[in-house]
Amino acid sequence: MQRLTLASLTILASAGALAACATTMQPVERSPKAMADLARYLDGRTPGKPVSCLPTYRRNDMVVIDENTILFRDGANRVWRNDLRGGCNSLGRPGTALLTRQFGSNLCSGEIAQVIDTSQGFTVGSCSLGDFVPYTGPGVRR
Repeated sequence: MQRLTLASLTILASAGALAACATTMQPVERSPKAMADLARYLDGRTPGKPVSCLPTYRRNDMVVIDENTILFRDGANRVWRNDLRGGCNSLGRPGTALLTRQFGSNLCSGEIAQVIDTSQGFTVGSCSLGDFVPYTGPGVRR
């Protein structure tokens, strides 16, 4: 039986870490309801250049599409889309809320958000925010 040395274990661990980084992200599978909600807010709008931070005054009207995407409505003609990095477990389920701890006057890509069970007050999931993509065009159809 061959013994693994510390150097061998380090090489194996490094190779595993590199393999994990090299995997490609799988496309997000959305429910029919999430697809319809996303279409309702984004169809007919044109995506703009992504930005890394959103001023806090623009994040008050948040819409949860699913565990992977949230929108921030900004007036009648603009919606900011944020595709969460890795998804946010339990987001959008009844009795949950998204909690962010912001430092400064912006909500920025890479910040960690937590999904809180509002009846019990404990964390049930977490995720990292992605870039904010503005979509502009006609108002949302109700």
